[in-house]
Formats: sequence, C-alpha cells, structure tokens
Amino acid sequence: MSDAKPLPRPLAHLRLPVIGAPMFIISNPELTLAQCKAGIVGAFPSLNARPATELDAWLARIVAELEEWNTAHPLERAGPFAVNLIVHRSNDRLAQDLELCVKWKVPIVITSLGARPEVNEAVHAYGGVVLHDVISNEFARKAIEKGADGLILVAAGAGGHAGTWSPFALVEEVRRWFAGPVALAGAIATGRSILAALACGADLAYVGSAFIATREANAPEAYKRALIGGTAADIVYTDLFTGVRGNYLRSSIAAAGLDPDRLPQGDPSSMSFSAAGATAAKAWRDVWGCGQGLGAIDAVVSAAELIGRLAQELTAARGALARRLPPA
Repeated sequence: MSDAKPLPRPLAHLRLPVIGAPMFIISNPELTLAQCKAGIVGAFPSLNARPATELDAWLARIVAELEEWNTAHPLERAGPFAVNLIVHRSNDRLAQDLELCVKWKVPIVITSLGARPEVNEAVHAYGGVVLHDVISNEFARKAIEKGADGLILVAAGAGGHAGTWSPFALVEEVRRWFAGPVALAGAIATGRSILAALACGADLAYVGSAFIATREANAPEAYKRALIGGTAADIVYTDLFTGVRGNYLRSSIAAAGLDPDRLPQGDPSSMSFSAAGATAAKAWRDVWGCGQGLGAIDAVVSAAELIGRLAQELTAARGALARRLPPA
C-alpha cells in the first residue's frame, strides 16, 4: 500500500478531517459557510445556483464572509470551500460555471460524472485543487491520468449516486498505487465512522446525508423529519430516476406513487444536467436522496452542532480503540 503524501494546502489544516458533501438542491451558501466556519470543507454543486448568473453572487458572498471570519477569528480559521462541477457532456453550464470558479479562485473543485483534462488545467492555472469522485478503481486511475489531484471514493451506502464496492476494498485497491489525497464516502455519519475511514487509508471523510437534517440545509422540513429514526433498510438503490444508480429514501418513492420494491430499470441515456431542466432536478426534489448512514440522525440541529458532535465522537472513538487494541 502506498504511503499517503502530505495533503495539499487547502486540505491540510482542518479542525476535523471532513468534507461536507455537495448535495443537489440541498447545499446552499448558508450550509457551506456554516461548515467552513466550523472547521471542515464546505461544498455545494454549482448547479444549485439558479439561474446560472446567481453563482457569481454566491461565490462573492462566500469569499467575503470567510475572509471576514478569518480576520475576526485568527485562531479558529475557517475551512476552505469547494464547488462541485458536473462535467457530464449534457451540462451546458459547465464552461460558464468553470469560468466563475477561475474568477473567484475556488480553492477546491470537485468534479463528477466524467474526467475532463481541460477542467483540471483551468483550476490548476490559479493554484486550485481538483478532487474527482469515483465508484471504482478503474475510474480512479482514469481520473488521475487526466490530471485530478485527488479522489473521492464513493463506496456502497453513500447518498445520491453511489457505487457498490465495499469501502475497505475500494480504499485498499486505490492506495496500492495512489498516494495523493483520498476522501471516502459511504454511510459516514458518526465520529466512529470518520475514524474507520482514516484507519483504512483515507485522508478525509466525506459526510453528506447527516447534513440534510441541519437547519441551514435547503431541504423541506418533511424531508428532514423523514430522516429521523430511519435505518439503512429505508434506503432503495435504483437507477430509475436519473439513469445512474443512487440511494433514495423509500418513503419518498412511495409518496411519488411508485412501489419501492418493484421499480423498473432506468435508462442511462436519460441522464441530463442541462440548464433547461434535468431529470436529476426532479429526482432530487420529489424523490429524496439519502445514504445508509441515516440511522445516526435523531434530530434536526445546526451544522455547527453536528460538526461538534462528530468531533466529540471522534475523540471518544480514538480512546475506545486504543483501549481495545493489543499492546504494540
């Protein structure tokens, strides 16, 4: 297994080794800023800023507020922010959104659904870091070959478009050849699971679904409440809604008039992220995405409270693990 290299500057000094996963519709400036101010990477998909011209205002606000925060809190500096770019060919906003990322020198760009060398080059030109999300070792190799700096391994159990590989298998295979930045996604919603991600070879944990049930998240209250008290059995894995397999909340599928246990197969050619109205937009709005880690969600809290809980749990998990391990 490759020894991990030191993390690049934007990722090196987090108070908690966590990236708040960018979630379609849900992640907004309020959530992103709250995540950053609590010491993790806050992120949002560029497509959440609608119309497209709104992205410039979002980036201006985030950059200004984080600069103000860091000036006022020199000993508790904010984590960096990230913008998720869907680089699939159907995204007719990609060039415009990338241009704004370059304008505002977005520290971290997360690319999804394809690997594009020209996108990586544009981000590298101003000193930014590119993390690409993948569901297999094969896709991981392609992303690095095309110029990504690091990887987000989207393992089984992750919310949204997720893979089927065990996180242990995926990290192990990638770490055999790649020593750069690795974040792991897949039902990570507690400090214990953050520690497990680090122990198996990841540098960072990628936490998404737990942030849906925060006050800052742009999710309907019914969506947030539906997560409380849920379990992994409440999640359905299907490609029906976007043409790409993902995890969704069973109750929302039933509410849409469908039988969660008898869903037809989706059509990959239906995947579209055009500004005219992607099928994905309807899916995430009406059929709610969520990962298998929802069993850890028991209340709607602020993002800062959630991050504080994760930090406390991580500290406790370290101590508990040290007590269980045999002497070296």
